[in-house]
Amino acid sequence: MQHHLKRLAVGLLAAAATMALATGASAQSGEPIKIGFGMALTGPLAANGKQSLLGAKIWEETVNKNGGLNGRPVKLVYYDDQSNPSTIPGIYTKLLDVDKVDLVTGPYATAMIAPAMPVVMQKGKVFIGLFGLAVNSEFKYDKYFAMIPSGPDTKPSFTTGFFEVAAAQNPKPKTVALVAADQEFSKNACEGARSNAKKFGFDVVYDKTYPPTTTDFTPIFRAIQATNPDIVTICSYPLDSVGMVKAVNEVGFKPKMIGGAMVGLQATVFKMQLGPLLNGFTNYETWVPAKTMETPGVLEFLKVYQSKAGAEGVDPLGYYLGTWGYAYMEVLGAAIAGTKSIDDTKIAQWLHANSVKTIMGDIKFGKDGEWATSRMLQVQYHDIKNNSVDSHRGMDTQTVLTPPELKTGNIIYPYEKAKM
Repeated sequence: MQHHLKRLAVGLLAAAATMALATGASAQSGEPIKIGFGMALTGPLAANGKQSLLGAKIWEETVNKNGGLNGRPVKLVYYDDQSNPSTIPGIYTKLLDVDKVDLVTGPYATAMIAPAMPVVMQKGKVFIGLFGLAVNSEFKYDKYFAMIPSGPDTKPSFTTGFFEVAAAQNPKPKTVALVAADQEFSKNACEGARSNAKKFGFDVVYDKTYPPTTTDFTPIFRAIQATNPDIVTICSYPLDSVGMVKAVNEVGFKPKMIGGAMVGLQATVFKMQLGPLLNGFTNYETWVPAKTMETPGVLEFLKVYQSKAGAEGVDPLGYYLGTWGYAYMEVLGAAIAGTKSIDDTKIAQWLHANSVKTIMGDIKFGKDGEWATSRMLQVQYHDIKNNSVDSHRGMDTQTVLTPPELKTGNIIYPYEKAKM
């Protein structure tokens, strides 16, 4: 009898230990925190959207390897928005009403983020947009946060450095041509360029938009050339930017400076496609591998990203949106950990009150969820001799012109000198 009782006691202890282990594992893993978003995986914004997604997936993998957030794993739920704003309301409605995600983040690009705003506002969700320019200037939504280093003066930020550099030349150029795509980001950036032209004392001799469906940019530059501007500010989307660089070279147009707010030129795929045609252009960037901008976190991220890029078929370097795709998820993750909650109101309040450490540096949000301080760069491309990826791996073919604290050299001026 005693022998049976002993065996029963041992069995019960073993069962209790197994249950404790199971319960502990369950408490540690819990139900996943589901984070939903749309992303441009096809269409003209896909080159940037796909690298953003890889950055976000590396964040998901890293967080889960380190035990998740608040004892729960994270799970990304995403759909291809096809670079088409009309898909966005349906995607975010499905994420919230059908997939029942806990939290949402933004898609990539101004034109995609804006149509999501009414959906997320109606649901009271916190919303971190990825590279949306002045999206919240009209909505004034207190749970919106912009993952873009444009700072509080959003619309001029993309071209402020461009005009600063131009105004510092001796003799100072006097006239400017402005050209922009008839889309939300480009119109916002061009509005900012107009205010910069006025601020720095330039006369505008050309100011027009072009339809988003434009594929031949040669007539545009022939028309601009006829007005003989000293400098040209371009506010364009990725495929337009490529077409414009080609058209400028084709017509032999040689203003003293050209560039400004051309989306797409930051992506390695387009830099490789254009090769030496890019020489002399001065344009915005948001991060480059200069020593002044390297952090241990970003270097570690880039090792992982670049090891996965080939198999994923994305930008091989990931300097532009790969890094930011990781960092905007870091912002949300920091708020979840900081509040020990997935409550949207608590997360929004925490983000308004706290600085966030990311691989892209420390971020503090200010009015309308924009960055409290701008960190936009103007960079000139030069000495590109071929179409290889290695031409763009470091700083040999690009110089940071502004802001002063991150400057790595001086502009080659006028533009024509960089073409030699």
